[in-house]
Amino acid sequence: MQGSFMGRVSQPYNPLYDPMTDASVGRGSAYAPTYWIGTAGTPPADDGPVTGDMDVDVVVIGSGYTGLSCALHLAKEFGIKAHVLEANGVAYGCSTRNGGQAQISAGRLKRSQWMARWGLDVAKGMHAEMAEAFDLFRGLLRDHAIDCDPQDGGHYYIAHRPWMMPVLAKEAALLRDTFGYGARMLSRDELFETAVRDMEAHGAMWEPDGTAIHAAKLAFGYLRAARELGAKVHVASPVEGWTTQNGIHHLRTPGGTVRAKAVAVATAGYAPRGLHPRLRDRLMPILSNSITTRPLTPAELAECGFRTGSPLTDTRTLRHYYRLLPDNRVQIGSRAAITGRDAANPRHLASLREGLARKFPALRGIDLDYSWWGWVDVSHDMMPRITSVPGLRNAYYALGYGGNGVMYSAQAGRRMAQLVAGQEAAVPQLPIFRSELPHEGWKTPFRRLGQWGLYHIYHQRDERA
Repeated sequence: MQGSFMGRVSQPYNPLYDPMTDASVGRGSAYAPTYWIGTAGTPPADDGPVTGDMDVDVVVIGSGYTGLSCALHLAKEFGIKAHVLEANGVAYGCSTRNGGQAQISAGRLKRSQWMARWGLDVAKGMHAEMAEAFDLFRGLLRDHAIDCDPQDGGHYYIAHRPWMMPVLAKEAALLRDTFGYGARMLSRDELFETAVRDMEAHGAMWEPDGTAIHAAKLAFGYLRAARELGAKVHVASPVEGWTTQNGIHHLRTPGGTVRAKAVAVATAGYAPRGLHPRLRDRLMPILSNSITTRPLTPAELAECGFRTGSPLTDTRTLRHYYRLLPDNRVQIGSRAAITGRDAANPRHLASLREGLARKFPALRGIDLDYSWWGWVDVSHDMMPRITSVPGLRNAYYALGYGGNGVMYSAQAGRRMAQLVAGQEAAVPQLPIFRSELPHEGWKTPFRRLGQWGLYHIYHQRDERA
């Protein structure tokens, strides 16, 4: 049953959904009220819900960037026509709630932290993987004519306090001298003259690779491409039970059981804890808030000094990510509530508004056109994994980007497709492919107490003079 999901919404959007406590993300739920959904136009056709029992070769669980890239590459490179199962609408979760920033990284760690954890050789291998991933990302946009309003001009990592400038300078030197990557430092004056008048900024590190995109248009472009290659994408089809019998995975949905020879999981921060015991508590979902202003006037644009639409990120631990959109709105996001039930607390919106006003005083009190939040799939060691599930034959997952998945998810989907197709030799010998996500077990729900304390510590540290 082809058609657009928008005409088949069966449940209202639940703004208080919490993957730690809710048994299900929903079935056929309306999208979050994001700028991306509000301005993307009608989603392309999907394949409707599952309507009966099926026997298939591969099931992909989750229709965000990773799941759609996996399905696309399974068809494109291996001739495997996967069936994608989505609980709600295509790209319902992280892929239509992020900031639309494609950066040359994945996970939360910097190159210097890769070196400290794994050594220089592995760190260089990781950097090469990120560079290859960015090439793949750009190639997908080009080869499949995905019009997602790309603004390609590098990434500005902005020092929000003077003591962050030497930290950035050290990282920039490492990128240049050790990784051969052309990062460079900008003084406050140079930043103001060439990029943006962020009044908190004391300078910035500029990375050559950084592209801002329209998040929903990117996802819908992946959807079109995957289906044109033969993949099937079934919306309103949550996996409500998963058992394995005689090597075949039985995935129970409201419309029927899908029996698959292989399963690839790409649910990011929106997988219920009960999806499968082998996946339980591999992530620590974190909420992130985002707002979009009304279009700025010419006077406001001049006051804010925007000369780029490229991604901007500040150096707070609880960082702000922000940018000028093509229609002259400003989008900004940051971390917010600890639990889903607190997500709608007005103080989180007020805090984000204040962050915008500190950077751009001319925008204090500006009307907002959109406000939303969503769950980020943070792993316990701050790095993603794209790997097989030990003890569960022909099962794989790609999870844990920590808010840095807009670009790398395309490559992660491709890597997972290679694993599904039995091409493990094509996947580099890197830790993100050769180990599981760390498991916190029973401690995971209690980590939120620690998260509350850490947020207060980070705030005090970030805001010191």
